[in-house]
Amino acid sequence: MQRMAAGWRGRGGALALGALAAWTAGCATRWTLRASEPSIPLQWPYQPARPKVTYERSLSGFGAQRGGSAAMHAFVYGRDQSDRNAFVLPVAVAVGGDGRIAVADMGRRCVHLYVPGTQAYLRLHGPSSAPIASPVGVAFDQDGNLYVSDSTGRVLAFGPGGETRFVLDKAGTEALQRPTGLAYSPTRRLLYVVDTLAHRIHAFTPGGEHVQSFGGRGDAAGQFNYPTHIFWAPPGELYVTNSLDFRIDILDESGKPLGSFGHHGDGSGDLAMPKGVAVDGDGVVYVADGLFDNVQLFGRRGEFLLTIGGRGTDFGEFWLPAGLFISEGHELYVCDTYNRRIQVFRIVVPYAK
Repeated sequence: MQRMAAGWRGRGGALALGALAAWTAGCATRWTLRASEPSIPLQWPYQPARPKVTYERSLSGFGAQRGGSAAMHAFVYGRDQSDRNAFVLPVAVAVGGDGRIAVADMGRRCVHLYVPGTQAYLRLHGPSSAPIASPVGVAFDQDGNLYVSDSTGRVLAFGPGGETRFVLDKAGTEALQRPTGLAYSPTRRLLYVVDTLAHRIHAFTPGGEHVQSFGGRGDAAGQFNYPTHIFWAPPGELYVTNSLDFRIDILDESGKPLGSFGHHGDGSGDLAMPKGVAVDGDGVVYVADGLFDNVQLFGRRGEFLLTIGGRGTDFGEFWLPAGLFISEGHELYVCDTYNRRIQVFRIVVPYAK
């Protein structure tokens, strides 16, 4: 009788867990961005000047709303003390047309994908046979497809729902050596991939077909010395961080040089460890510098305009900033890597001094 009762208890527990699992599966978890804001307004340049950039919020990861499947999962399995939904080493960020956000997290070896319209959140690790090892770049196309560069030598493509579409390890017959920065052109419908060790940039269709490559090692216009980051800006220009030449190169979408600016130094307007680059609607160029721990603003011809930040942990301060992105809504996203967060700023466009 005792064995029978124990058996019923075991089966009852299993049935109860099964019912709980079914109930959990039927209640989709809703997620929110974990955000914090400063207690006082922050702006650059400082008051009483008219602001070009204002502070909005700091993002540290994602939180499940306590209700539905999230609450039931915590009740049945316990809470996850490791907090896998927090950023560890965010190095690249991109925002899609519908507000979806992707964050390449080298510390997690994954890409965080969040869709605010459905409050859905996924951690993308790639195919189980060859998971992402070193995610360093992200970009969306106009259809919500996500592209991720893995610096071990691959570019992965995911559908809008996070499903793996394909994996690239070659540009034509040329093996990808260290793919890093990514940018998508909605006009040519091409994905541009920076290959740092090859000192080249490759262009692919959204389906993964190789279209063209340009660059090569050197100091002349149209050549690169360990390029890393890239940003597409209208009316069809590519801004490339040419890291060991300490300059920003501007090219058209076919790779034709249009200009460049920057030089090595330790003063305002100099570049010491240039990383992420982005361009706003006024044509102002934003460059993150990992040694200065700031973001500097330049005119198209390289004239220094403004500095945001400096070493620190407070709002508007940075510790090894890396990737930058400017959204269609004129928000500047800065990967504040060693502070384990993404800081978001509002850009005033148009801006007149």
